[in-house]
Amino acid sequence: MRLQRNLILAAFALGVVLPLLLRDEYLMHIGVLIMFSIMLATSFNLIVGYVGEFPLGQTAFFGIGAYTAALLSLKFGAPAYVTIPAGGILGGVFGLLIGSITLRLRGPFFVIVTLCFAEVLQLIANNWIALTNGPMGLSGVPKPQWIESQDVLGQKTSFYYIGLLMAAVTLHLAYRFVNSNVGRAAIAMRENRLVAQSVGIWPFYFGLLTFIIAAILCGFAGAFYAHYISFVGPEVFDFSVMASMIIMVLVGGKGTLIGPVFGAILVVLLEEYLRDFKELRLSIFGLVVVAIVIFLPRGLMGFVRRQKLYKPK
Repeated sequence: MRLQRNLILAAFALGVVLPLLLRDEYLMHIGVLIMFSIMLATSFNLIVGYVGEFPLGQTAFFGIGAYTAALLSLKFGAPAYVTIPAGGILGGVFGLLIGSITLRLRGPFFVIVTLCFAEVLQLIANNWIALTNGPMGLSGVPKPQWIESQDVLGQKTSFYYIGLLMAAVTLHLAYRFVNSNVGRAAIAMRENRLVAQSVGIWPFYFGLLTFIIAAILCGFAGAFYAHYISFVGPEVFDFSVMASMIIMVLVGGKGTLIGPVFGAILVVLLEEYLRDFKELRLSIFGLVVVAIVIFLPRGLMGFVRRQKLYKPK
């Protein structure tokens, strides 16, 4: 845990000074995508890495956060410091509703039902034209005024630092969660649910609490995304977003704090590098996942831990 904490602090310090060294619009855009991806991967990792469940509907909370921020901004003129927390809160409310149903299921039933919720929300976004504008989406989501007054590089740098702050808060909350009684109970459930129950741990309650926390963090990420991209459409519920989250966590190492950070960095860079391949990206990502499962079943952090543990003296 100390190694992970030190790595996170070092990564945060590097993230603070990086814009001062790299004065480039494209690189700042990549940096914003990395910060946003760290939030998504960390929220997903709380469930799959610590509770031991594998939801395929995490995009539901991401999309809810994005649409909440877009609708509040466009229809009511709410500022970003209101819409972003609102996106997280509404994501948590849906996390409570969805988790109350899905966490009563086990195995493949849990996986399929969570995926169905995300698909249902995508259908609603496509067909409730009066609210979501259907497939055309919601465009022109306003940026904060103090950001819009800057040039393009200044705007991207400002969003980068906002994303860095939000990613740092997300990781801090994840750290506090893992080292809390709730986090320890979740880990006990992951290791052996029956033994956890025998010592007084209620799996449904602790699983639901973790589910809500992950949904709130995912909603925050969605609201941040809406203001940065200035557009929200039904594609925020696409499975491709879910696939990216899965790959980030598997690449970095599930059940670790720093793993999703490494995974987010590598996946975002790989996505940008493979952008010209278009539809082939998912196939290439699939091959990457297969290779990781075979050669690095515990991700990069698992490999680092193994090298540290078995390093010859």
